[in-house]
Amino acid sequence: MHYRNGREAKNGDKIVSLSGYGSAHLSINAIGILFDAKPGNDYCNGSVASTIGGPVVGACLCDCLHVEDVVALLAEKGLDKRPPGK
Repeated sequence: MHYRNGREAKNGDKIVSLSGYGSAHLSINAIGILFDAKPGNDYCNGSVASTIGGPVVGACLCDCLHVEDVVALLAEKGLDKRPPGK
């Protein structure tokens, strides 16, 4: 089982689930904990228990990223730090 970027997927991981297939606009449809995923399948495999409230969402692992990888992407773009303010 692997996420969109090739990282191994494990039940209990904190993940971000993306929606928008093909030419549709990309959006986030769930943030939560992966559960009930079965080895050997990266499509329509498992569920996401929301950590921000809301219903359980089906997980297509090829449309998910581990939260640590999302944080790393933000850091690469310099978006990991709050801008200075008054």
